[in-house]
Amino acid sequence: MVFSCEGRDPLEHTSLYQRAESEDSDAEGGLGNVNKLVMRPPGHSGKAKKGHICFDATFETGNLGRVDLISEFEYDLFIRPDTCGPRLRLWFNFTVDNVKADQRVIFNIVNISKSANLFRQGMTPLVKSSTRPKWQRIPREQVFYYRSAQHQNHYVLSFAFAFDREDDVYQFALTYPYSYTRYMVHLDNLCSRLLYTKRETLGESIQKKNVELVTITSDLEDVERPRKVVVVLARVHPGESPSSFVCQGLMDFLVSAHPIAQVLREYVIFKIVPMLNPDGAFLGNYRSTVMGLDLNRSWNCISEWIHPTLFATRAMLKSLDKNAQTPLDCVLDLHAHTNATGVFVYGNTYEDVYRYERHIVLPKLLAQHAEDYELGNTMYNQDHNKAGTARRYLCSILKEHVNCYSIEVSMYGYNKKGIPGIMPYTEEGYYRLGRNLARVFLEYYKLTGLIPSGLPDQPSSRRARQSRQRHRLPREPRPRTVRIPATLHLASIYEYFREKPEQLPSARYRSMSSTRMGQQPGTGIASETGTGVGGGCKSPSHRFRSPGAPLDRVQTLTGRPAEPRLTIIDFNQLTRGGLELAANKNRPTVPYKKVVKSRR
Repeated sequence: MVFSCEGRDPLEHTSLYQRAESEDSDAEGGLGNVNKLVMRPPGHSGKAKKGHICFDATFETGNLGRVDLISEFEYDLFIRPDTCGPRLRLWFNFTVDNVKADQRVIFNIVNISKSANLFRQGMTPLVKSSTRPKWQRIPREQVFYYRSAQHQNHYVLSFAFAFDREDDVYQFALTYPYSYTRYMVHLDNLCSRLLYTKRETLGESIQKKNVELVTITSDLEDVERPRKVVVVLARVHPGESPSSFVCQGLMDFLVSAHPIAQVLREYVIFKIVPMLNPDGAFLGNYRSTVMGLDLNRSWNCISEWIHPTLFATRAMLKSLDKNAQTPLDCVLDLHAHTNATGVFVYGNTYEDVYRYERHIVLPKLLAQHAEDYELGNTMYNQDHNKAGTARRYLCSILKEHVNCYSIEVSMYGYNKKGIPGIMPYTEEGYYRLGRNLARVFLEYYKLTGLIPSGLPDQPSSRRARQSRQRHRLPREPRPRTVRIPATLHLASIYEYFREKPEQLPSARYRSMSSTRMGQQPGTGIASETGTGVGGGCKSPSHRFRSPGAPLDRVQTLTGRPAEPRLTIIDFNQLTRGGLELAANKNRPTVPYKKVVKSRR
C-alpha cells in the first residue's frame, strides 16, 4: 500500500505537542514578521501566564516569520525570506519576553538557505536584554549546527538558553544590527557641527528613503590645490551590517582632530555613501531590495525605476571621473562575508601589467596595517558571474587609473597570531578596521607622491600648540638650589694594620647608617641610640660597615670638630687578606653563648 504525502508539512516531525497557532498574531504563516506571538501549550485558553513566551519581530531590521511549539522547552523558528526573494534566508533578529526566571529553552532555526556559513567554524548568535544592552555571544557549548534527519536532512541551528530575569526583554540576532534610523541619527550628529563635512541627498529609494552622500575634506571651496577623490560605498546588502560599522569608524576618524585625519583632509576628498539599500535594511532583508533584487549583481543592467539608488550613484561617479581638477582615484565597496574570517580584498585582473601592479598596492598596505587581514582570502579575478558587481562594472566604465575594490570583513571574527582559535569581532573591532583604512590611504598617497613623503604621520599644528599653552596653568619659579661641594679627607689606614692598635678611649667609628640616622645635629658624632659601630651603642649592628678614621685623631690633627666626610682607602697598600683584616678590625666581638636545653 502506498501512502500519499500530499498536504503534509515537510518539516513535521514527532514531538510531544502539535504545532500551536496563536490568536495574538496577525502575521503568521510566513507572510511577514511575527507580531507579539504568544506560544501557549495545547489546551490552554485565556490570558497568557508567565513562561508562555512571546515572540516579536515587528521592528526595524527585525526578521522572524514563524514559530512552532515542539515541546514544553523546544521551539522551531522560521526565518522570513527576503521580500520577493524566497531563496534568501539567513538574517534573523527578534525579541522574546514574558519569560520565567530560570526558564530553559531550545531554539531551532530550521530554514537557513545558505548551509556553508560561519556557524560551521564556531560562530554563535548574539543576545542582549533590556537591562544589559551590550551584545554578547552565546557560548559555543550551547550552540549546535548540524544536519537534522527530522527536518529532511537540512542544516539546523540549535541553541540552548536560560532566561534569568522575568522582567527583561531578550533580543537575539545573527550579528550586530545597524538600522536605517541609527544611520540617519549618526549623520545628523556628524554633519551638523563640523565645517569640513557636507551632506547632500544623492537620491531616493523605491520606498522614498533618502540615500545620503557625505563629503569630507578640509576646504570645499579651494579648487586650486591638487587633490584626489576617494569614493566609499557601503551596505548594498542589508544583512551585512558590519560594513556600516566599518564605514562609521572611517567617517568618525576622518572628522577627528587626529594628525593623520588632518593630513588626509588637506590632500584627499572623501565621498561616502553609507547605505545604498535603505529599504532592505529597514525591512530586515538579508540580501535584496524591497523588489527582491540583488543590487550588487545589477550594476551592468541599471534601471532608473528599479534601481534608483544605483542610478544616482553611477551618475555621481561619472561626473567625478570627468573632473580633471580633482580626479577620481579609488572606489571602495564595503561588504561583510558570511563564510570567511578576517578582512580581505576582492580585486580585478588586467592585461596591462603596470596597471595590475598599481592595483595591488593598496591591498598590500592594508595587510601591513590591519592585524586581522587574511591574505589567503584575497582574490583578483575577471569572473563573468561577477560582471554585475561594483568592482567589475565600474573598472570598465571609469578611467584606467581608477582602482575599484570590494573590501570584505567577516561577520564572525579573525585569526590572531599567537592565539589559537578565532577572535570574535565586536563593534569596536569593526570601528578599528575603518580607522585602519584611513591610515592605509595616508601611506598609499605618500607612495604615489600626492602627500609629501617628508610629512610626519603626526604633525603638530600651530593652533594645537597655542591651545595647549593657553590652557596651561602658570607655574611659580623654583628657588635656585645652592650646591656646596663635600669635603674629602684622606685618612691613613696605618692604625688598622698594627698588631696592637692604639687604644683611644673615646674613639668611635662613623658608618653610613650612623651619619644619616644616629648623628647628633651639628656635631658629626653618632648618638648613643644610633646604629653606628662603637662604644655606647645600645643596638650594635653586626653587618659590615665602611670604616672611617678615628674621630678623635682627626680632631687632634686639624684642631677643629670633625665633619661628615668620605673615606678613601689606598688599595695599592693592601696585601692578600688585608681588606678582610681591615674590615674585621671594626667588627665587635660577639661572645658565644652555649644554649643549654632544660629537661623536664
